[in-house]
Amino acid sequence: MTPSGAASHALRTEALVRGMGEGAGPVGLAKETSNLFRDRPHAPRRRLDVRGMCEVLAVDRDAGRVDAEGMVTYESLVRACLAHGLMPAVVPQLKTITLGGAVAGVGIEATSHRHGLVHDTVSEIEVLTGDARVLTCTADNEYADLFFGFANSYGTLGYALRVSARAVPVKPYVRIEHVPFDNAEDYFHAVEAHCTGDDADFIDGTMFAPDRLYLTLGRFADAAPSTSDYTYRAIYYRSIEARREDWLTVHDFLWRWDTDWFWCSKNLYAQNPLVRRLYGPGRLGSRTYGKIMRWNARMGATRAIDRLRGLHGESVIQDVDIPIAAAPRFLAFLAREIGIWPVWMCPVAPGPGAGRHPLYPLARGLHVNFGFWDVVRTREPHEHGHFNRLVEREVGELGGIKSLYSESYFSREEFDARYGGASYSALKRKYDPAGTFPTLYEKCVLRG
Repeated sequence: MTPSGAASHALRTEALVRGMGEGAGPVGLAKETSNLFRDRPHAPRRRLDVRGMCEVLAVDRDAGRVDAEGMVTYESLVRACLAHGLMPAVVPQLKTITLGGAVAGVGIEATSHRHGLVHDTVSEIEVLTGDARVLTCTADNEYADLFFGFANSYGTLGYALRVSARAVPVKPYVRIEHVPFDNAEDYFHAVEAHCTGDDADFIDGTMFAPDRLYLTLGRFADAAPSTSDYTYRAIYYRSIEARREDWLTVHDFLWRWDTDWFWCSKNLYAQNPLVRRLYGPGRLGSRTYGKIMRWNARMGATRAIDRLRGLHGESVIQDVDIPIAAAPRFLAFLAREIGIWPVWMCPVAPGPGAGRHPLYPLARGLHVNFGFWDVVRTREPHEHGHFNRLVEREVGELGGIKSLYSESYFSREEFDARYGGASYSALKRKYDPAGTFPTLYEKCVLRG
């Protein structure tokens, strides 16, 4: 970090510390982006303006590290790293996700079979705690409990002011191979074999139906015969069934999912060619779709349309991590009980710190992340959260764990058992004794 960069970061940090001391009562963050997918009441809170904490402070190619402030988006972080021939070791799929958010939440992508989750790539976190201390946390210093406890804390223990994370070398292009399968057993055996063999730089997959399963392998390349463009007219996920081989620049590969929010842009009519032209290339992507989603949550437009059609809709937006041995069973459950297609698949091998992150206790060994995001509509009514509760029960029975960025329906006892309740209580007492931030259960289940 340059002296001027360190000085400007220190000034921004001092301003936030002063803000924590002004007034009384609960604190929330004033920011422009959010990738939480749950409705939340706008409870009155003091707002800590963190929008200025968005600078990349240093990129060190020799050390393989990037140092950046918590509100830097991955779009900016990737841009800075690529200029040095690097990329963050794990780059979540959407440009608007922030580095601090990916650490305090659970960030994943197609390099997770090598590098684990985003928090597995972190070596140091500077945290503004609930009691207005600024603490530098590492895996082996006096604040190691907060370092490991920060993952999946969702801003309820403190705010990440600065993060130091691993960065890895890249080549200019990525060669993509889409491999088809017609049954889950063969599919997940292949996933495990490729992860064990470590023969691809990127591994993920798209499941269009129980017998239309595609495993995507990406490998860095120095040159490409030609490259595809999925930033405007062409749609990436549609190419998966149509092509066996493809080529992208490394930049476009990292953002291949952002243009159409995977495939969820269809719900905003952005895949209709005429509507797509109205959006234009500058407005296709997660930044625009997120704004529309939050507007819809406030206005209830989708719910009103469902009522007019005589339908009962439930938003099922979930990412879950399942031990690979149980992956075929979970896919069968999705087909039988939920019926959302496509489904994203991403293998994840927890890093060396596996078992030390108490709030996201992902066991050692290869897991499969299933991402499924849509509305389940039925003619008959169900209890509130019916389909999401089914997912939660199945995940628990299979020894998996689900992310908390969207709707959750656990009882407090279930929640504490699955997400390190005793460890969390100890961290809360130590780093936020006055309850400046809501508790994890209040934020993620009670939507506080």
